[in-house]
Amino acid sequence: MASTATRSRPVNLDSAAAERAAAGSAARQKTPRSSHAEWEPAKSRTDPVAVLEGQAENRVTDLVPIRYGRMLASPFAFFRGAAAIMAMDLSGTPDSGFRVQACGDAHLSNFGVFAAPDRRLVLDVNDFDETLPAPWEWDVKRLAASFEIAGRDRDFTPKQTRRAVLAAVAAYREAMLGFAKMGNLDVWYARLDVDSLLADLASIADRRQMKAVEKNVAKAQKKNSLKAFDRLVHMVDGEPRIISDPPLLVPARELVTDDQRHELEGRIQEMLGRYRESLRGDHRELFDTYRFVDMARKVVGVGSVGTRCWVVLMMGRDGQDPLFMQAKEAEASVLERYVGASEFDNHGERVVEGQWLMQAASDILLGWLPAFGMDEKDRDFYVRQLWDGKRSVEIENLPPKGLAIYGRVCGWALARAHARSGDRIGIAAYLGKGESFDQAIADFAERYADQNELDYSALADAARSGRIEVKTDLN
Repeated sequence: MASTATRSRPVNLDSAAAERAAAGSAARQKTPRSSHAEWEPAKSRTDPVAVLEGQAENRVTDLVPIRYGRMLASPFAFFRGAAAIMAMDLSGTPDSGFRVQACGDAHLSNFGVFAAPDRRLVLDVNDFDETLPAPWEWDVKRLAASFEIAGRDRDFTPKQTRRAVLAAVAAYREAMLGFAKMGNLDVWYARLDVDSLLADLASIADRRQMKAVEKNVAKAQKKNSLKAFDRLVHMVDGEPRIISDPPLLVPARELVTDDQRHELEGRIQEMLGRYRESLRGDHRELFDTYRFVDMARKVVGVGSVGTRCWVVLMMGRDGQDPLFMQAKEAEASVLERYVGASEFDNHGERVVEGQWLMQAASDILLGWLPAFGMDEKDRDFYVRQLWDGKRSVEIENLPPKGLAIYGRVCGWALARAHARSGDRIGIAAYLGKGESFDQAIADFAERYADQNELDYSALADAARSGRIEVKTDLN
């Protein structure tokens, strides 16, 4: 008997891929690759200091001067904290029309080493506070500008610096061309293991460079909760307690009155319960084997200073089994004003979902929660292990060739992250095999680095005039 079931029309997969490639090639007509070299500040460009002051309105007031102090350490430090300023500027630049899950703050210090769930060290994007669907070019331009600014910061020659920028952009383009030819699962499983990276580096780096890289990897391997326990904890009446080192590390018990302490403890337990619900079932079972011990407010990073960040100490089977967690406030992405609001109501969930999508391997205890503080204001947080093999490259120790090598690593990692969420075939066809895009982005990076220096000077002027308060004696 003949089947009466309706048969779907077969899909010509080769044709579908060809159409995506054709769309990428066609995008060159609308947005020539050479157009990405353009950068000129808008006539109505908002004062960059005002942008930073706007961010400060929702931050911990007494920590904001620390943020300014850290940003004034150098033009590169300023750039690290100026994601909101660059998002404003990028919103007026050309783009090809393809969107990806963007990092939103893809500067070179936001790539680094961390331990994957299988305990092997991997190198990947490792900061997602600003993640949101956006044009892929924005991440590439921020990454390229960061290499230009870092090279200048190290007093490299313009030629040496441009070589590093081009290395990063070329690696992105070449990797995207490779991912365009790969199957979907192969793209999803692709990752950069540090062991493989070291083997590849051995063939192109000199002995001094390899020694520096291996030393940094060794430090990452030792950076875990036990290390944090040794550094951040002391014993009080036989119980482990987080040390007090204000204003950079302040135990929660010092931020409230004696009358408020019992209420705070209850809120902490409620917060942990909310976070637990965001975890996968088996990971909840693991989390339940730990008990809460202490919590403290911790100042982290450069751009994040002033947002509410807590470190949470938990203990497992005995006194030698600590788990340090970090609960970090998640605000609206700096990209949101220009590409639209997130689909997630909770910005902690936005960060976590973006990280899962972009990273090849993520912390098994990565989660999120809504929370409210003693000021009765609702805030969003995401939670992860504090130290789990996490370490960024030491830019101040990289020679010119080392910066270029690192550029290739970052370019590959960013392309893989974009390939998982965006149209890798269309983007690859747009980029092409030549160096037209690479050279244009390198030109943009030079021009934007000049703008960054002007913005850095504007912040320095604001400090000298007393417009902003600065604390410069803190690291």
